[in-house]
Amino acid sequence: METEHQAQVAFFLTGRRSGGNLHAIDGLDLRPALFAGYRDLTALRYDFPLLLMKEAPGGDFVQSLSGLVDSALQGFAHGKDGERIRKHILQQEQKIRALITTGATGSLTALWDKAAASLLAETRAGTGELMTDSLSRTRAALKLDGEVIDCDAVMPARLLRHAWSTLQEKKARRFRHDIDRLLLKLADILRVDFLRSKAGRSAQSLEVSVGTSYNDAFDFEAMSRMLAKATPEALLPERRRRRIGWLLAVLKSQRFFAVPAVAGDGPAAPYSFEFDSCSAALKAYRERLPRLIELAKAIAIATLEVESEYLEARHDAFFQGFGENGLDPKELAPFPDYLVCVSADAMRGAESARLTEMLSASLQVKVLVRTDDISEESPPGSGHVAFSHQSKQLASMAIGFNDVFVLQSSSSNLFQFRDRILEGLMYRGPALFSVFSGASGKTSGVPPYLSAAAAMESRAFPAFTYNPAAGSDWASRFSLADNPQAELDWPVQAFAYEDEAHQRIAEDVAFTLVDFLACDRRYANHFARIPREKWNGTLASVGECVAGETRGLPDRVPCLLMVDGNNVLQKVVADDQLVREARRCREMWHSMQELGGIHNSHAQQLLARERKVWEEQLQRDTETRARDKTPAAPASASTAASALTAQAAPVAAAVPAEAPQEKSSDAAYIETPRCTSCDECTKLNNKMFAYDANKQATIANPDGGTYLQLVEAAESCQVSIIHPGKPRNPNEPGLEELLKRAEPFL
Repeated sequence: METEHQAQVAFFLTGRRSGGNLHAIDGLDLRPALFAGYRDLTALRYDFPLLLMKEAPGGDFVQSLSGLVDSALQGFAHGKDGERIRKHILQQEQKIRALITTGATGSLTALWDKAAASLLAETRAGTGELMTDSLSRTRAALKLDGEVIDCDAVMPARLLRHAWSTLQEKKARRFRHDIDRLLLKLADILRVDFLRSKAGRSAQSLEVSVGTSYNDAFDFEAMSRMLAKATPEALLPERRRRRIGWLLAVLKSQRFFAVPAVAGDGPAAPYSFEFDSCSAALKAYRERLPRLIELAKAIAIATLEVESEYLEARHDAFFQGFGENGLDPKELAPFPDYLVCVSADAMRGAESARLTEMLSASLQVKVLVRTDDISEESPPGSGHVAFSHQSKQLASMAIGFNDVFVLQSSSSNLFQFRDRILEGLMYRGPALFSVFSGASGKTSGVPPYLSAAAAMESRAFPAFTYNPAAGSDWASRFSLADNPQAELDWPVQAFAYEDEAHQRIAEDVAFTLVDFLACDRRYANHFARIPREKWNGTLASVGECVAGETRGLPDRVPCLLMVDGNNVLQKVVADDQLVREARRCREMWHSMQELGGIHNSHAQQLLARERKVWEEQLQRDTETRARDKTPAAPASASTAASALTAQAAPVAAAVPAEAPQEKSSDAAYIETPRCTSCDECTKLNNKMFAYDANKQATIANPDGGTYLQLVEAAESCQVSIIHPGKPRNPNEPGLEELLKRAEPFL
């Protein structure tokens, strides 16, 4: 066994397999053990595929197929037929998902009919009528249609374009309504002015106005002479007439929104606002800017004119320099936003510079940068993995401008982010959407949805939003809330399997960056499979090894639980390079946690200082009472609590209002109010020890671990607040020695 361990250590340090029954993993179709239940996504109900909605009630622009089906069934699938209908429709849903996986595209109606035909062809004799009834009743209940899309490389752009188009169409309707109103009222002003003129009161003009049907009833010459005497001529000033004529010309010729076709020569085709490069979008913006300023100026003047509020002495000078310094977000709000969808591979050199220019200038631009590969080798070839190198740079740069909306997410999470996508698209300013598609083509059969979800789960591509409109501080603007178990280094999931003796074994497994890289066939050389008969106690989880620093030769080597194509459990050793990369990833995640108010070091330092001040004051008060022989009174910590509330937000931490009561020495307990949230005890056993709402440790389950762990936690506690009490299991080995070690903490 010593020889085998030495071979494992050698592989860990060098990445070379040299005996010890270490085998390559190439071609074994291995994937992380937590993927075992996700090998066939068509058999599962999850967010995808998505339906891009057309004029959906409530304004939803996207819905999941599963959610849509559930909503439809809730309306009528009840009673004796309910279970039968539900069973049939779940089969239909699975059939649609399978069709899309094989490349089928189209509307929900088309895919529904295609799947129904296939399903009915497979239905056994005698049940076809019932199946047909279930399908037709559910299809009638859906009452919605739209394009169905799966989680693939093009999905992020299709989803964002659809959401953007939905909002732009609403904006266009409002714009056309406002422009039509202004055009009508401006034309009325000129029409009234004409009717007051000599030409407007001429016999010919009156005859045209009244119509030829009344030629015999009216003497238009006599009417014209009468109107000339009765109505004094009061014409518009020439300057105002020319101004209104200019306004009508500008409003009618605008190309920022499509207008209904009219007889004769209509306006030129409207501008397009969708681009596949930042350079093209910026060029178009510059070319259109003079027309944009002219149109915004015309709308502002026309609004004053129709209300008869335009005063030349006041407004001429103001509008003379209108737009010279650009337009503010309120003035730009009615106009279309520019949409740019580009891949991260294209964001090099000049293209990256154009993006920076647009964002720094606060243009009304929404940019999607889609990344397909986040685990490529670092550009310098230093052996490091350049995790989302380009997209991280872009996101950090955008946040640094302070007024740019930034959303980063894997494509698997975009449906959950749909409301935040709308927030970004409606934001009055530039927005950057950085999305990992999961479609790198390097993941050995792992579908893009699963790869994208794994990237977010492993902290390789964490999800976050930065919304400048949400508030004035980081606590309001920056959010990590959508990441799984955001308070931990790595998400932990329950995993159960059957051993050789057919016994069920359950354990908690952390999903780390190394698990994510194990899906990428380019990193197969960094792993070595250990045969089952060689499994032993020298193998440790990757999470444990990443948390500890290796000095000298390690006693234990990092090991992953993986499954092969038959879902047989395998153990795989990872080398030191991947462990180092995981540590780098964890440190980057820690920095992001601080931005999101999780384990914020500044707040924790402030908390420790304020707690120390409070404890010193409590000690002085106790000594004073002892000297004066006065009864003890509850010690107030309002001063410390106020200081923490004012300075340590958004971290929720409060000092107790009363001194802790004495506990029985038989029961284990923690002086929770004094906890510094150092994570030592929760890392030791997160079932026995847990954090409360204030991120301070408590004993959640005294039977969730051993007395040994209680004693070790007490010994390692930095502020000596853990009291192990007496053993709950009198048969635990080594109790005599443990009780001696526990005495200082009882």
